[in-house]
Amino acid sequence: MNVRLSEMNLPRFPLLNDEEMTDLLIKSQKGESSARERLVNCNLRLVFNLVQRFSTRGYELEDLFQIGTIGLIKAIDKFDLSYEVKFSTYAVPMIIGEIRRFLRDDSPIKVSRSLKENAYRINKARDSLTKSLGREPNLQEIADYSEIPMEDIINSLEATQPLSSINDTLYQDDGDPICIIDQLSDEREDNAWFEKIALRDILARLSAKEREIILMRFFYDKTQTEVARSIGLSQVQVSRIERQALKKVKNLTDS
Repeated sequence: MNVRLSEMNLPRFPLLNDEEMTDLLIKSQKGESSARERLVNCNLRLVFNLVQRFSTRGYELEDLFQIGTIGLIKAIDKFDLSYEVKFSTYAVPMIIGEIRRFLRDDSPIKVSRSLKENAYRINKARDSLTKSLGREPNLQEIADYSEIPMEDIINSLEATQPLSSINDTLYQDDGDPICIIDQLSDEREDNAWFEKIALRDILARLSAKEREIILMRFFYDKTQTEVARSIGLSQVQVSRIERQALKKVKNLTDS
């Protein structure tokens, strides 16, 4: 399903530059409702683009868009200006997470109340630890903070994961998308090294720009063109930085 913004009757607002974004975030978090409203309106395209990933889940696109907008508002309210990332990099997982929570709670597979409650406590603990530590906490740190046994943490997180379709996109570049079904019979191991690395430790060794581009490209399924538009660089510059970052990651994993 490929629905245009115009077909959803969404207003078109200009994209914000970094300075405008920072100024509006400061005003919004101080309680200025007009700044908050403008931030929401100017980021509706981001929500729309993310919502389309879930268009095969059997839900109305407009309904998922409303859920995604809630995630956007939460990102606006919770974004820490001291983060060394762009707002969009922070907002994307918040928006996707809100949609996935909705799909999970509405799922035909029922998860026990205790597992859901544990998952909520775990996510709260992870958010708090991330802010205090300045990085993603490991499982042991989450277990100590939440006072939930590590085995229960793993069970709760696995049980509350959203369902995946074999037609879900794993990777989308400027060419044809790679779906889960394409990988079921693919025995190539060209990228096995990437799947085995300690991702957080490796990413921490990249520069802020390299880390941002890698996250957007391989975790948030952005094309080089979309990344370039988001961070204000040319597609050629993004491609060069991406190659440099991947080379660093490869060297680190081989060492």
